[in-house]
Amino acid sequence: MHPLHLLRALALTAAVLCGHTLAADAATTPIADFFNNPQFSDAELSPSGKYLAVRLANKQNPRDMLGVVDLSNNSVKVVGNFSDADIGRYAWVNDNRLVFTATDRDLAQGDMRYAPGLYAVNRDGSGFRQLAMRNGKAFITDASSLGARELLPWHTYLSGQDGAQDSDFLYVQNHNYSDSGELLDIELLRLNTVNGRAGAAIERPGNSYYWMLDQQGEPRLTITRDKAISTVWYRAPASKAWRKLNEFDTYTGHGSNFRPLAFGPDGTLYVTSNQQGDTTDVYAYDLKTGKLSDKPLVRLEGYDFSGELIMNNNQLLGIRHLTDADAITWIDPAMKAMQEKVDALLPNTVNLLSVPTRAETPWVLVTAYADIWPKRMMLYNSQTGKLTMVGAAYPAINPSQMARKVLVHYTARDGLTIPAWLTLPQGATTRRPMVVLVHGGPWVRGGSWEWDPEAQFLASRGYAVLEPEFRGSTGYGSRLFRAGWKQWGLKMQDDIADATRWAIGKGYADAQRICIAGASYGGYATLMGLIKDPNLYRCGVEWVGVTDINLMYDGSWFYRSDMTNDWKQYGMPALIGDQVKDADQLKATSPLLQANKIQQPLLMAYGGADERVPLPHGTRFYKAIKATNPNVEWIEYADEGHGWKLPKTRIDFWGRVEQFLDKNIGKP
Repeated sequence: MHPLHLLRALALTAAVLCGHTLAADAATTPIADFFNNPQFSDAELSPSGKYLAVRLANKQNPRDMLGVVDLSNNSVKVVGNFSDADIGRYAWVNDNRLVFTATDRDLAQGDMRYAPGLYAVNRDGSGFRQLAMRNGKAFITDASSLGARELLPWHTYLSGQDGAQDSDFLYVQNHNYSDSGELLDIELLRLNTVNGRAGAAIERPGNSYYWMLDQQGEPRLTITRDKAISTVWYRAPASKAWRKLNEFDTYTGHGSNFRPLAFGPDGTLYVTSNQQGDTTDVYAYDLKTGKLSDKPLVRLEGYDFSGELIMNNNQLLGIRHLTDADAITWIDPAMKAMQEKVDALLPNTVNLLSVPTRAETPWVLVTAYADIWPKRMMLYNSQTGKLTMVGAAYPAINPSQMARKVLVHYTARDGLTIPAWLTLPQGATTRRPMVVLVHGGPWVRGGSWEWDPEAQFLASRGYAVLEPEFRGSTGYGSRLFRAGWKQWGLKMQDDIADATRWAIGKGYADAQRICIAGASYGGYATLMGLIKDPNLYRCGVEWVGVTDINLMYDGSWFYRSDMTNDWKQYGMPALIGDQVKDADQLKATSPLLQANKIQQPLLMAYGGADERVPLPHGTRFYKAIKATNPNVEWIEYADEGHGWKLPKTRIDFWGRVEQFLDKNIGKP
């Protein structure tokens, strides 16, 4: 067995991934197997492909550590660890040096006291240096410095872009905040990861909130914002002068019809645009003429492009994209042939290949998953054609006990075609108790074809799960997205009810045993569903849910909200509703003002440290409803934020959900 198996104890062998099935256990999968933190989350090949950076943990040290595997001899070296924190993000600076940050998987949001910081180290563990502080003002003196030097401030972050990976330098971001904690803009700094010194911030044409590096690792594009208007700027390589390319409304997208995606190895700028239809496609943009290519490089029928370009240091190899599931379209014939070989070895999963930028070895990283398979990572040797397991996110999950997830479509009452995800329990035939699970956002895409712990947990307990991509959801074209503007509690709510009736009509759901559930906007939709369609939903489960749109605007003197002033002034009036012009509508679609209409059993849960939907959303609604509805359960997780970070919280919450559902729509 390859020594990489020491990185994680795996419950399933690679043979299972290659198509063999397992006999289902008699016992139900425990809650903890769904909602514990993943045992393995990621790995990254060095630019040459000679080394593999991985996140490590063991019984002696439960904290996540940073390890480097030398793939020539399979030796493992721990190069980064903290006594009081886990390894957060990490990236290769070059083939010898890495940077990483700190995090704490054991602390909820309300207990967090430190920023991520920034650190660098060589792959053999030498050359360690702290680059940015985790809190407060700090100086550090070490043997490699000429004296005391000031660390970069706590609000220094990794950019998320690899850059050239051919020197000890990288670009980092300095986030500037107002006194109230609102992000003002982002500066870009060139940092020497060996001596810790950063140059002056790159000159900006305005208040930047996004930066893009070219394939040589140099800043080539930024997006600035002034009130509601975003402007895309290009920085010429020779003159370093900024030139405006286009501008658009930050929140609605109105204006010029393209968004920057990436620079190719030859300097070509690739963008996304919906100039030829309802969905966004990928085009080459001519920087001289300011025009898009006549034909798109990528068009995904029925889907907006979401993905990335896959490049090495000298050519565009392929495009990773999301339709119902992730996939890669390879331009390079050799990579296309390699994909076919890997798919033949792993016929039951989506298999995403990651290649080093300057490959000197045959190693390629493979991420494999399916609707019933949590993510696993493997190494593929292109010379021998063999796969080696690196790690599994949830090794205790038995895929033969999981439920299949399919994308369906239904027609709303006004004729709009809407996607939805349907997960049916194993052995399900017809008329199952069902949970209508409403995604948050709401201006996001709700799901994709992958293993999802919440839907799989509910299905493992015998419940059908329906997740509608109601109007306002993104990823399926501008028509669906724009149809949701100013439709909270109105047509967006009708879409959810229409999806529920569709499932009843198809025989998937028992009409007398349906519960609606969701978080954030999904929590709002849960409450409005119970109000608008009392005969459709037997009960409701909502967590961290909005209970009044005006409360989003006005906030509370005692609880901090991360809703920015610009979002309230320009975004919310256009997408949700204007406090003055749409005052009557906001009242009519307020769950808080109609709490006495809800008579069904309701489970509510909120985080005491939530800054997106502060606690008063929950406490005010609970106070309003409990006077007329005795069947309301209230949970407050004092230190949690907008969602449950801690495994113990997730396990407790979903255990309560299981009991609540069994009580109100019948234990299957």
